[in-house]
Amino acid sequence: MVALSALIWWPICAAILVWFCGKTAPKLSRYLTLISIAICLALLWLLPQQSLAVPWFSRFNIQFALHLDGLAQLLILLTLLLTALATFVSWQEIQHRVGFFHFNLLIALAGINGVFLAADLFMFFFFWEAMLLPITALIAIWGHENRRYAAIKFFIFTQASSLLMLLGIIALAFLHNTQFGVISFNFGDMAQVSLTAGQEMWLMLGFFIAFAVKLPMVPFHTWLPDAHTQAPTAGSVLLAGVLLKTGAYGLIRLVLPLFPNASLEFAAVAATLGVISILYGALMAYSQSDFKRLVAYSSISHMGFILLAVFSWNSLALNGAIVIMIAHGLSSAALFSMAGAIQFRLHSREFADMGGLWQSAPRLGVMVLIFMAAAVGLPGLANFVGE
Repeated sequence: MVALSALIWWPICAAILVWFCGKTAPKLSRYLTLISIAICLALLWLLPQQSLAVPWFSRFNIQFALHLDGLAQLLILLTLLLTALATFVSWQEIQHRVGFFHFNLLIALAGINGVFLAADLFMFFFFWEAMLLPITALIAIWGHENRRYAAIKFFIFTQASSLLMLLGIIALAFLHNTQFGVISFNFGDMAQVSLTAGQEMWLMLGFFIAFAVKLPMVPFHTWLPDAHTQAPTAGSVLLAGVLLKTGAYGLIRLVLPLFPNASLEFAAVAATLGVISILYGALMAYSQSDFKRLVAYSSISHMGFILLAVFSWNSLALNGAIVIMIAHGLSSAALFSMAGAIQFRLHSREFADMGGLWQSAPRLGVMVLIFMAAAVGLPGLANFVGE
């Protein structure tokens, strides 16, 4: 059980070590980051599916509660692989404050792992907030020309929506105390709270908006193109590959189980918003001349499929949504990596400046073709299977 919590505390300890090493030996900090990720991969491989619950803040009955099941295992594996990819793609791109850069990568890894493992609502919110700060720092410090604007916009959108979820968590804890005489933030205990139709709908909307902003769903999507475009390549990889999936994970793990009746009543609205996101994201992607903005808008379209699937109340569609989460994480991370590699060499993200690349970089051209085919859902590839 200690090993399960190590998926969170080991990256934090490694982050501190990497930060100090980076001041004198930047290259060493890169290798230590990769070693830390490899250790987490080994732990994940060896760990059976299990739960852990120990008192944290006893006065409010808040527990350090973790639960590793198949879905969490799959998403943590994706997170670790993409964090390793983010380290590789930043090898040449990041040359200043290298130790602090990798510190933020590992802290983000710890926060994301905490979101996928949390079995206590307070813990879930804590890690939900913890993962946002290092990503904001990655954009603000190592981003491109309008990085501060993009970082502030990302932070405001995510923080404002998170407050709605926090209010919902507090309300659920209060109602549990009223009905059972004890405060609890445990997922299982929260599901036992009796809610009126009005209470359930309002609480569900608080959680739904928080997750819809992170997904992101139209009309809460406007932070995404700016954040992706201005972020360093590693930031784009984590944003597209993992952070968007935390929104989908929240819908699957919290919204449907805690508020089943309100979710069913709201399903038609959510599905309609999902279809709008699919069409809007695709149409906007067609009009882009910037490589990273094209992939960013296509991500909005892909996440619309997930929103539609989650609220279809169909088990096969839900399985498809999980397939899309993994497939899109891999394909979008790969495309952002290649966009970053091209930008690093050409100092441009515009397609007009990329003519003739197939002749000078044929292997890169083949890779872009393969992952772009995956992104558009070509039959035989994982995105097609999910959609």
